[in-house]
Amino acid sequence: MNTLLNLVQRHKAGDKNGIYSVCSAHPLVIEAALTQALSDDSLLLIEATSNQVDQFGGYTGMTPVDFRNFVLEQAEALHFPTENLILGGDHLGPNRWQHLVAEEAMNNADVLITAYVAAGFKKIHLDCSMSCLGDPIPLSDAIVAERAARLANIAENTAINVFGVSDLVYVIGTEVPVPGGAAEELAELEVTSAEAANETIRSHKEAFAKVGVSSCWSRVIGLVVQPGVEFDHTGVIDYCSEKAQALSNVVNHHDHLIFEAHSTDYQTDKAYKALVDDHFAILKVGPALTFAMREALFNLCDIEAEIVPKAHCSNLKEQIEKQMCDAPEYWNKYYQGNESQQRFARCYSFSDRIRYYWPDQNIHAAQGKLFDNLTRTGIPLPLLSQYLPEQFHAVREGQISADPKTLVLEKIRQVLRSYAKACKLNKD
Repeated sequence: MNTLLNLVQRHKAGDKNGIYSVCSAHPLVIEAALTQALSDDSLLLIEATSNQVDQFGGYTGMTPVDFRNFVLEQAEALHFPTENLILGGDHLGPNRWQHLVAEEAMNNADVLITAYVAAGFKKIHLDCSMSCLGDPIPLSDAIVAERAARLANIAENTAINVFGVSDLVYVIGTEVPVPGGAAEELAELEVTSAEAANETIRSHKEAFAKVGVSSCWSRVIGLVVQPGVEFDHTGVIDYCSEKAQALSNVVNHHDHLIFEAHSTDYQTDKAYKALVDDHFAILKVGPALTFAMREALFNLCDIEAEIVPKAHCSNLKEQIEKQMCDAPEYWNKYYQGNESQQRFARCYSFSDRIRYYWPDQNIHAAQGKLFDNLTRTGIPLPLLSQYLPEQFHAVREGQISADPKTLVLEKIRQVLRSYAKACKLNKD
């Protein structure tokens, strides 16, 4: 992956550049990301997580090949240059199979890694930090590294067998915030210590050598750590550069390493710039994108309610609430409190557990009806100003059209522009 290796080397040379990673499988998010990167003439990194996409389909119903084809089809439709597109796999390891004993879980992880690499994913996050059935809690650095090296070996062999050579790049690290945000109230957040980061690097390098994949160590470009950023249902912990300086200095001693920061959703523009400046140069974003999409869709529902008779409305909000209550397994472990508090969280939590429900056919149909209704009626400018004021100004300036899909895409692109600016990927 010469593009990512070059990006890292530019950062190491002092450019203070970076890249954001879009962690979503929603078609509108993918389209918005492709459109934004096309506008910026920049690289675009899109990652599937082990929850979303696996050899059995994940919660999206897509295998790695399916996801690759899905993204490439959208890219082709938008005339996006594929040489600027990078596919990555996030949290690849036994995450989905923690209920199994370690060897069974790792056997599944072996197949998972093989499927991702064979499908053409080039950026691989090896994450074996989770304890399986019967494992000690937490796992030692040595066990985590040993399991990660096992998967690296499989990834290298798969790439060579399928493509004749391996140009994979890897991300390692175990101090990952809870995927999708914290499940409980935020507490004081500890930044990863320099000692812990150094031990992660040392143990993984040693484990790679033991299984005979030292040759790919120079392609380990990222270390996942906790820089001191997090969000829960209603709050955000902002990045504080002063608290992360000791950690930031760690990668100065490694000529091919930068940091990968997870859960950077909802940070400020100032924080994004500071993160990149401090070598947290791969910024993961996921829930903030579908959160912005949900905001736009709910605002369109409010516009619909003003101009479309109730009998003909899409009832998208109601359909989402029904499906989430009928199938609560994606949110009930995360949203605590009484019925009213849970209802609020289902709609408005920063954790955005709604994102697991968009593939539902009934919700998808309701979204389609919402777009059809507003396309047919048109959106009056006063209502656009009332419910989507920033998009109203973009429409008035002639930057976008006022059709519902474009308005949603623009809302998502607002988030992406903040990341692109911090990573020096935009044209401004």
